[in-house]
Amino acid sequence: MISIHQAKGAKYEPLSQDGSRASVSALDIFANGKLAYTLSVGDSPLCVGKGSTDYKMSHGSFNIKEKISLKKPLKVTEIVMREGGADVKFEEGGAKIDIKGDLIKVTPEGLDAYNRMYLTLPAREDERVYGGGENFTEFNLRGKKLNVWVAEHINALQVAKKLVKQVFGIKNTQKKQKLSSYETYYAQPTFVSSRRYFFHSLTTARAEFDFRGKDAHVIKTDAVSPFYMGCGRDYEELLENLTSVVGRQPELPDWVYDGQILGVQGGTETMLKKYETAIKTGSLVCGIWIQDWEGRRVTAVGKQLFWNWQWDEELYPGLKDEIARLKAEGVRVLAYCNPFLAVEKPLYKEASEKGYCVKDAEGKDYYVKITTFPAAMIDLTNKDAYDWIKGIIKKNIIDLGFSGWMADFGEYLPTDCVLASGEDAELVHNTWPALWAKVNREAVEESGKLGEIMFFTRAGYSDTPRYSTMMWNGDNHVDFSIDFGLPSVIPAMLSLTLCGFGLSHSDIGGYTTFMNLKRNAELYMRWCEMNAFSPLMRGHEGLNPDLNAQFDCSDEVLAHGAKMSKIHKALKPYLKSAVEQNARTGVGVVRPLFFYYDEDRAYEEAYEYLLGRDILVAPVVKAGATTREVYLPNDKWIHLETGKEYGGGVYTVDAPVGEPPVFVRKDADKQTLELTLSLFKEAAK
Repeated sequence: MISIHQAKGAKYEPLSQDGSRASVSALDIFANGKLAYTLSVGDSPLCVGKGSTDYKMSHGSFNIKEKISLKKPLKVTEIVMREGGADVKFEEGGAKIDIKGDLIKVTPEGLDAYNRMYLTLPAREDERVYGGGENFTEFNLRGKKLNVWVAEHINALQVAKKLVKQVFGIKNTQKKQKLSSYETYYAQPTFVSSRRYFFHSLTTARAEFDFRGKDAHVIKTDAVSPFYMGCGRDYEELLENLTSVVGRQPELPDWVYDGQILGVQGGTETMLKKYETAIKTGSLVCGIWIQDWEGRRVTAVGKQLFWNWQWDEELYPGLKDEIARLKAEGVRVLAYCNPFLAVEKPLYKEASEKGYCVKDAEGKDYYVKITTFPAAMIDLTNKDAYDWIKGIIKKNIIDLGFSGWMADFGEYLPTDCVLASGEDAELVHNTWPALWAKVNREAVEESGKLGEIMFFTRAGYSDTPRYSTMMWNGDNHVDFSIDFGLPSVIPAMLSLTLCGFGLSHSDIGGYTTFMNLKRNAELYMRWCEMNAFSPLMRGHEGLNPDLNAQFDCSDEVLAHGAKMSKIHKALKPYLKSAVEQNARTGVGVVRPLFFYYDEDRAYEEAYEYLLGRDILVAPVVKAGATTREVYLPNDKWIHLETGKEYGGGVYTVDAPVGEPPVFVRKDADKQTLELTLSLFKEAAK
């Protein structure tokens, strides 16, 4: 509970006879009964300013240069306490403070002349902070400065440098990228503190979170914007309060737990052949994801898609009938879609003639380069265009019989484009992926299919948690590198949970493939193990399938996938319960260890996670490893593979391929414990 009171010794002057309004020289803000912040007349907790930013975008990556022309501290001149909050006056403008339960909302007023805001919050040396969106490289952000701006996962130049090193065999897979030049698909102006409070800005502009100060966090937004803060007695309550602001995801369709979703492409015959291979070797298959249902093109970087959201009947003859037949067998077929249009195809011609595309300064359709080819963007601020693409999804994807799809992209809105709404593209850019998720969500809901169909998104911002039904962790490299590969998706999932998006997964085996950066069988199997213990188990052939080990590349890999698919299905009751909790309270399925264990190592552990409350997963994240050092918090744990009991501590456990280190909490409720152990043993046979 958050409350405000006149600070001890502060001057008090009643402004109304009933005491509902009073001027005070200082007020205290309490959270969970503890003093969290004191605001006094004469303080300057807020600065405003003016500035301009130059954005240069290349392939979704941004070079950002900012010039600040004015920075002005605002001194508090008056504080008026009132029922439900307080009103603060500065030397110029003011702010309304409104309190409801565990939430506090601060709304600046009278500061429209400024486009920069700097907020200073008290910090402690031993404090940890998390969030900012989806972070692949860092988990605890204390001591770091974070740019909150939607973009490709990381600066294109850095990716190119890394690829060159890997192509020539120069590898340092455990070296992290600098956070100062870091980019992410999913940025969100939200952070969670180990002091059990959260901060969330309502800005749509770029933001910077500076956690480097010894005793202060500085939050900068490129617009004067309201913000929320909230608290919780524990982290579950904290997330419940955060997600009451940013939204929650619905429960997943029942079928997604019944095995793995095969990632295949190449046409109807290939799809069915690979499916038959999987089931004949004992794999449980709940879905087949065919991203090239609308056609594909071969480029210099691999096999890519033709972005024309219509069934390619030449590549996939008889697809509609096969979708229906497979569904009757309990297997769903999934598709792919994004907010671009291939300029060579019919849908683009229609959209262009109707004026449905994002424009450049000359009024022409704005072409954005994607790898090696240009594409146009549907203007989602144009209501007619918005309804048009939603109708395309309903007719060409849902009505065809697909049970889900990858709703890709959303990061690429150029800041120099012209939108139908007349809005400044710089202030819309971050919101674009949430708007794209909203289109897809409405298509599902208007078709009456929510709960039967799910789509998964890559990009995100504030409001994405309320519209998308599932995240995936994007185009990870097909390796064990700590910042791009398998290890990176663990802090990514954890940071998403701490921003209020509790359902996420990754491509089994990763995606980005180039020359000697290619997937081997070991990587595929290790990734498959990890994803068996996640909300969704879905494969991907990768950017260049011919260079990658696939689920059917050998008898060993097929047998491994079969075992892991059975384990995933065995976890169905447990996963469904965790997903239901996420839908109801916002507590994510994948959780950091510190959620329940107030231990230093738990706050720093980025490469283990709790699946729900009672299962601890420590994926093998290094190539060639047959053991894994595992940190177990202070509790009693049962190793699923051997049944051996462990207490809290650090242990080295055997972890050959096929036996990932997974532990169940001994003090879990008896039904959960017995069910998990029995189902695991049956599935692992």
